[in-house]
Amino acid sequence: MKLLETVKLGNKTLKNKMAMAPMTRSRADIKGVVGESTILYYTQRVSAGLIISEAINISEQAIGSPFTPGVYMREQIAAWKKVTEAVHDNGGVIYAQLWHTGRVGHSLVKNGAVPFAPSSIGIIGQQHFTMEGLKDYETPQTLSIKDIEQIITDYKQAALNAIEAGFDGIELHAAFGYLPNQFLADGSNQRDDQYGGNDENRNRFVLEVMQAIIDAIGSDKVAIRLSPTSTYNNITHQNLVTQFSSLINELNNMPLAYIHLMNVPFPADKFPHYPLNSIDTFGKLSKHTVIANCGYTKATGEAELEKGTAQIISYGTLFLANPDLPRRFELNAPLNEADRATMYGGKDAGYIDYPFFNNQ
Repeated sequence: MKLLETVKLGNKTLKNKMAMAPMTRSRADIKGVVGESTILYYTQRVSAGLIISEAINISEQAIGSPFTPGVYMREQIAAWKKVTEAVHDNGGVIYAQLWHTGRVGHSLVKNGAVPFAPSSIGIIGQQHFTMEGLKDYETPQTLSIKDIEQIITDYKQAALNAIEAGFDGIELHAAFGYLPNQFLADGSNQRDDQYGGNDENRNRFVLEVMQAIIDAIGSDKVAIRLSPTSTYNNITHQNLVTQFSSLINELNNMPLAYIHLMNVPFPADKFPHYPLNSIDTFGKLSKHTVIANCGYTKATGEAELEKGTAQIISYGTLFLANPDLPRRFELNAPLNEADRATMYGGKDAGYIDYPFFNNQ
């Protein structure tokens, strides 16, 4: 089975071609510090060839949702160090996914500060979870050039902090409508300066962040997650194929560990110009290792690897509910079902209490 074969990733050899996808679990404390349960949560899933952490806020400004972790304060770094040490002690490899939510937040979660974005265009048709329940999105503040420069500096420092905390590498969360994705999409980026107006300019923020992180921590330890066809959080593109083709061609010039592509379903009748398969369309353009994501099963993951475009398959919900997922695939064992009611927030139920398979 290809899924269970070893694979080289950067300077690491992974035990299999199965990655645990990043999943927000909202189990940090109000200060963004992870606890003992998080140590166990990741250690339980150490049979994944690669663990990609839940999204981690790079600064206080970056926070979008309550109880999400950070890596910008000493207490946060120290807490993550306990996680990475436990993962490494059990033979695992773990990358940190760095997060700035941009407009996907609310002032009730940000100590009264209105979120920032590339342009003052709010999200409509969705609501945001706050400590006071679901709220309509606010119109964000437009980032100045000085603001953008500071955020790039924040990404660089967060990457250094994550390496100090023991992570093996960094994945930039440039998917699912968060800040880097907001810069990429003309539906959310209507700037007329060097960060907007055409493909090259809309790509600029992501490329500058990636280069800053590479400069900070070195080659073959930096990666990126992209969701070209996702329309979540009001993300739309007029020229999606040319936009992301140009971006990936630029990323090919960087010494990256991998590109993590989400093959997100979308309403084809509303977006007839979108490609039906992001892995086929954009994965083939990448010179780097490709991790394919979004709804894969054992069979479809194996089939994707057989095609040859992707070298690793990432699993989200299946790893959430099955901490020993590679073993279950190997034995063709039944799978636990995820409890969606406990995915976000709460305590240990639905977090560290999913049973391992016992075939004795």
